[in-house]
Amino acid sequence: MDTLEQMSLQEYADKIKRLNESIRKAKKELNNNPENDLWQTALWTSLKKLIEVHNYKYYALDDPSISDSEYDKLFLELQELERHYSYLVTSDSPTQRVGATPPEKFPHITHSPPMLSLNNAFKNVDVGAFDQRMRERLGVESVEYEVEPKFDGLAVSLCYKNGLFSTGATRGNGEIGEDVTSNLLTVQSIPHRLETKFHSKQAPAQFVVRGEILIMKEDFKKLNQKQRKNNTKEFVNPRNAASGSLRHLDPSITATRNLTFFAYSISRYGNDGIEIPYKSNSEMLGYLLSLGFHIAEKRKVVCGLTALLSYYQEIIDFREHLPYDIDGVVYIVNSIAQQKKLGFTSRAPRFAIAHKFQAQEAITRLLNIETQVGRTGVLTPVAKLESVYVGGANVTQATLHNEDEVNRKKLRIGENVIVRRAGDVIPEVVRMLEKYDGPVKQFTMPKKCPVCGAKVERVLNEVAVRCSGGLDCPAQKKQGIIHFVSRRAMDIEGFGDKLVDQLVDNSLIETPADIYKLFKRKEDLINLPRMGEKSAENLLDAIKNSKKPTLARFIYALGIPNVGETTARELARYFGSLSMLREADVEALQQIPDVGPVVAQSIADFFIEKHNIEVLEQFRLAGIRWKDDAEQRKSSNFSNISGKTFVLTGTLPNLTREDAKERIESLGGKVTSSVSTKTNFVVAGIDPGGKYDKALKLGIEILNESDLLELLQH
Repeated sequence: MDTLEQMSLQEYADKIKRLNESIRKAKKELNNNPENDLWQTALWTSLKKLIEVHNYKYYALDDPSISDSEYDKLFLELQELERHYSYLVTSDSPTQRVGATPPEKFPHITHSPPMLSLNNAFKNVDVGAFDQRMRERLGVESVEYEVEPKFDGLAVSLCYKNGLFSTGATRGNGEIGEDVTSNLLTVQSIPHRLETKFHSKQAPAQFVVRGEILIMKEDFKKLNQKQRKNNTKEFVNPRNAASGSLRHLDPSITATRNLTFFAYSISRYGNDGIEIPYKSNSEMLGYLLSLGFHIAEKRKVVCGLTALLSYYQEIIDFREHLPYDIDGVVYIVNSIAQQKKLGFTSRAPRFAIAHKFQAQEAITRLLNIETQVGRTGVLTPVAKLESVYVGGANVTQATLHNEDEVNRKKLRIGENVIVRRAGDVIPEVVRMLEKYDGPVKQFTMPKKCPVCGAKVERVLNEVAVRCSGGLDCPAQKKQGIIHFVSRRAMDIEGFGDKLVDQLVDNSLIETPADIYKLFKRKEDLINLPRMGEKSAENLLDAIKNSKKPTLARFIYALGIPNVGETTARELARYFGSLSMLREADVEALQQIPDVGPVVAQSIADFFIEKHNIEVLEQFRLAGIRWKDDAEQRKSSNFSNISGKTFVLTGTLPNLTREDAKERIESLGGKVTSSVSTKTNFVVAGIDPGGKYDKALKLGIEILNESDLLELLQH
């Protein structure tokens, strides 16, 4: 049989399939006879070989066949099997080693000391067990930990000799890595010369730094845009992009990829007898920073289990704001002396553990691709998936955006796919995996609207395919009303999608303006399924309360094509009244920042369309009101807030973050997500985190909620 290095992609897929079948068979036999040594060994052997294949595809080929979460499940299963049946454990088991032996693509470098991995915790109880082990082995009541985000990149080791960068290598199998020195020399964040920065008079003869090569989220987007433009294969995720870029045979290509290095440890400092200039992990990171290395910003020193779990939740909440990908957090015993006492296993340090996030990628089957019609008539393909738990929720569907996206990912109905979900972000089909054992078929965009049967058109130079039925299409009609009542628009509580379906299907409303005519149709409301008198009264109260929106909210609620929340706020701020906006021509509209010819034409066309003019008149008759022209301009142009930049951090006592943002922006202020020298105010609530610390360092004025409310009134 061919070695892993010699196998084709199809042979990998076939081998994985055979091993999965062997595992299923062994588990079935063990269900009937759990203590059967032969089947225990068979299960262990198949699991071991399967993990070895996946290790090689991940570490050596940068072409994983399964998601990280699926790999973690396999690895945990092997660990549990070896824990219960210790006679199975051998030195070549993946649980005793790191990564995979690198291919012959690059020269090899032997790591000294070895580059180890980290043991993983997936549940709070695992973290509790780790903390208990640390306390018991150290003989203390409480342990101080340095905690930091866990980078999702490619681990590398940098060797400096007498302060000059000498060689750099990938982790490989922990003992031997690939010599990628030429490529690492192109990474701007790796210092080439350190000898003048050491605290001692002389740079150590050997200085080895370990860390992670990443590609920032924004750089990843730009890279894939470039790949699309050049009709070359796109990268699946930033980790694969970083790994593939660093291991490119042409360093000039690596240089174009904007890779970043973050250091997280010093594994060698000089020869024996040279005393290291730090006594804790946190001091070591500070020392690395002083030498010119990038390190994780959101790191802390905490004490005890409660603080560990609190930090974990803090990072989960902040995760989407980080400029790079992470897949968990790392807890490290802070004292270097205690680290030495705890020591290492053959695979990982005993004094550290990675607390992994819930799975945000999972494998499932693509059951079908259906098309949905939006409020502007755009047909969107939607993946119908075999239910899978990912990112804290069961996922059964995911948007595919447009027909070009489906074709680019070469998706076929019936195939296995990887699905990703981050926080509350809409699930995404990342890519297709090996062929499913069953029939598959290609998706094609329908020629007629699936709802109203009208002709489907694709506009020149656009990826969007649109239904030509306009407001005669029930789907467009419903989606327009759903948008109007949504939280970021008119925010009418209790007006959900199902209620919109009922109201339109029963001819109670045709346009968003008809919502305000429902006061005269209370009996019809009461008679709707699952409504009743109390629910009808609550709904009518919510409709009444929506009659005094901000002008920006109302403009956004109208659903003008190409006008989102930001543009709606700029229009309200610039014109001050709906009448002024309606009178503006295309040239006047383009005077607003970020409003180009296409958006300007969409706005102008909207306000001359006969149906829209009629609906706007109905809104006026219904009593929809907002601040008048003079008042709007006064509050916007002459407040203490106009033109100022705010950052919100922590939990405010009374205001939600959305409320605070809306109030600031209604008076001409701007709310951003990160603190910089351009920030005027940081509004800090409970547990403000790193943004608060950075504001203090930069001397930026910090407000509490009371300060903000007072500022809003002047």
